[in-house]
Amino acid sequence: MPDFTTQRRLAASEMNVGESRVWINPDPDEAGDIADAITRADIRNQIEAGNIKSKPKKGNSRARFRARQAKRNYGHRKGPGHRKGAKGARTPSKEQWISKIRALRRRLQELKGGGMIDRHTYRMLYRKASGGEYRSTAHLNAYVKAKGLMRSE
Repeated sequence: MPDFTTQRRLAASEMNVGESRVWINPDPDEAGDIADAITRADIRNQIEAGNIKSKPKKGNSRARFRARQAKRNYGHRKGPGHRKGAKGARTPSKEQWISKIRALRRRLQELKGGGMIDRHTYRMLYRKASGGEYRSTAHLNAYVKAKGLMRSE
């Protein structure tokens, strides 16, 4: 079988693909025609005839990544050996604050909406939350319970 180096190079250029993606028909009957194709016009004719085609693009499988990501979502593969940035770089203190204050405010809305606290108590607790008084919603709940701020109906 002839060496189709020139044909491969021209076909790659015509089809805008790499030389490794050029498929040339292995049929011996067509080999002579392909070997004689030395101009770009000849190569285009061979492409139209179906004797030269481009192979599909190869991609990287994401299966391994997805499996790894599922474990990380579960909490695995996050130990000290896998960490690069400092604690504040992995979750910035501002993001931590945003998630905490939103949770606290949501809880305060639930307490007020459910009629468990009045609006004056809500305002006082809201200001304390904004001032960083509570570590978490559990801490807020414990404070409300300890101070007897829940309405008794």
